[in-house]
Amino acid sequence: MKVDVLTETVIAVPCERVAAYVADPSHAPEWYENISSVEWQTPPPAALGSRIAFVARFLGRRLAYTYEITAYEPGRRLVMRTSEGPFPMETTYTWEPHGESGAHTRMTLRNRGEPSGFATLGAPVMAASMRRAQHKDLARLKALLERHA
Repeated sequence: MKVDVLTETVIAVPCERVAAYVADPSHAPEWYENISSVEWQTPPPAALGSRIAFVARFLGRRLAYTYEITAYEPGRRLVMRTSEGPFPMETTYTWEPHGESGAHTRMTLRNRGEPSGFATLGAPVMAASMRRAQHKDLARLKALLERHA
């Protein structure tokens, strides 16, 4: 069973500012509740082929994984993939101006993957937990960026 979770929000900050902040993985622990640390394995800034190691807690477990940036259109889209562990993932962020003034950003966050082995049994629970976490994370990001706008 595949897991595919898409969430979105509108942030009252111009697109280029939201995209620049989110596309720097060093900021992830500030707005992702479950991510505790980030370590660049290639020199920043984010670019095609960049590798970034993350440590997170999800469903009571410590997870350590390395993402590689596989697509990057600054200000529009960022795709990262990991092939490690029992649950290879792809995370995609998109940003687009929202509203007539251009002062808002519509941001989407999509996580998808296909668990293997024992992890396939928990895929429905994992998807529901991911959806809840992503909504919380986007709300946290929105509050953080709008507070500093």
